Amino acid sequence: MSRRGPLSFALLLPFLLAAQPVATDSYLPALPAIATALGSASTSLTVFALAFGMGQLPMGSLADRYGRRPTLLAGLAGYAVAALAGALAPSASMLTAARAFQGLAMAAILVCARAAVRDLYPASEGPHVMARGLTGLGATALTAPIAGAYIAQHVGWRWVLAVMSLYALVLCVACWRGFGETVHRTEAARTPAGGVREIFDSPEFRAWALLAAVTYCGMFCFLLLSPMVYIGYLGLSPELYGWIPAGGSLVYMLSTMGCRRLLYRHGVLRTVRQGAMLSLSGAVIQGLGCWLLPGSAWPLLLGHGVYCLGHGIHQPCGQAGAVGGLPHLAGRAVSWSGFIMMCAAFCAGQTASAFVDPHYRLGAWPMVVPMLVAGSALMAIAFAWLPRLEDPGRLSSRSAAVPVRSE
Repeated sequence: MSRRGPLSFALLLPFLLAAQPVATDSYLPALPAIATALGSASTSLTVFALAFGMGQLPMGSLADRYGRRPTLLAGLAGYAVAALAGALAPSASMLTAARAFQGLAMAAILVCARAAVRDLYPASEGPHVMARGLTGLGATALTAPIAGAYIAQHVGWRWVLAVMSLYALVLCVACWRGFGETVHRTEAARTPAGGVREIFDSPEFRAWALLAAVTYCGMFCFLLLSPMVYIGYLGLSPELYGWIPAGGSLVYMLSTMGCRRLLYRHGVLRTVRQGAMLSLSGAVIQGLGCWLLPGSAWPLLLGHGVYCLGHGIHQPCGQAGAVGGLPHLAGRAVSWSGFIMMCAAFCAGQTASAFVDPHYRLGAWPMVVPMLVAGSALMAIAFAWLPRLEDPGRLSSRSAAVPVRSE
C-alpha cells in the first residue's frame, strides 16, 4: 500500500462507519408509511438487526482469509443492491429478505473498517482513530432521521431505501479508487485455524470487548424503551420525542471529539475511568428522577445526556482495545467483539421490555435500571479489571507504537 493509504482511509472511515445509521436511523421515520403500504414494517427492522449481528462472525473470517479490500467492496456492493431491492419490494416479505441481505452486507463493511484501523495504525493510535471515525458516525446519526423523515414525507418511503443504495454505490466507487489492501496476503494465509480460541484467551480482548458491550447495552435499552417512556408514559408528542435521540447523538459526537483530547492528555486508563463515572452519574440522575420526580422528563433527559458523554468515551476505547493485541486476527477479533455487543444488547433489551406494561405501572424504571446496571459494571471494569492487565496503559503508550505497514 502506498504511504497515502492511512490518510485516505482516515477520510473514508467515518463514511464507512456511518453506513449503520444510514441503514437504521433514516429508515425509522419511514416505518409508518411502509406499514400502510405493505401491511408490516417492524419485522424488516428486527431481521436486519439480527442479520447484522450474526453476519459479523463469518465476515471476520472472510476478511482475515481473503483480505479487507475484496470483503469491503463486496459488502458495499451488496448493501447497494439490497437497498435497491428493498426500494422495489412489492411485499413485506420481499422487503424483509432485502433488509436481511443488507444487514449481512453492513456486517462486512463495519468489520473491515474496524479491522483496517488495527492494520494501518499502531495500537497506541487505535482509540484516537476510532474516536475520529465515530465522530462522523455521530454526525450522521444526528442528521439521518431528519433526512429520512423529509424524504419519506415528500417523495415516499421507497426513496429512503433508494438514497441508501446511492450512498453505498458512491462509497463503493470511492473505496475502489482510494482503499488498498491493508493486510499482507502471506499473513492472511498464515492465519491459524484455532484463532477463535486465541482471541478469547486474550485478557485484553475480554476486558475491552466487555467494556464496549456493556456501554452499548445501556444505550440500546434507552433507544428501545424511550419511545414508550417519553410518548406513552410521559405524554410527549412523537415530533417532540424525535429531538431526544437527535440530542443524544449530538452529545455522543461531541464526546468522541473530547475523547481524543483526554486520551492524549491522561492516557487510556484514566480516560476510561472518567467515562465510567459519567455513565454511572447519568444513570443515577435518571434513577433519582424516577424516585423523586416520577412524572418529569427533565431528570431523564439530563441523565441521558451525561450517559452519552461516557458512551462516547467507551466505544472508541473498547472497540480499538479489543483488537489492540491481536493484529494478526484483527478481522475475527472485530467480528467477535461486535457479535458479543449485539447479542448482549438484544438480551438486555428483551429482558427490560418484559417489564413494560400498557399501563406503565413501573414508570421509567424498565429503561433506567439497565442503565444503572451498565454504569455500575463499567465502573467495575474501569477500576477493578483494566488495572489488573499486564500493561493497562499500553494503548496510550507512545513508545509502543509500531510502524504503519506499507506495500
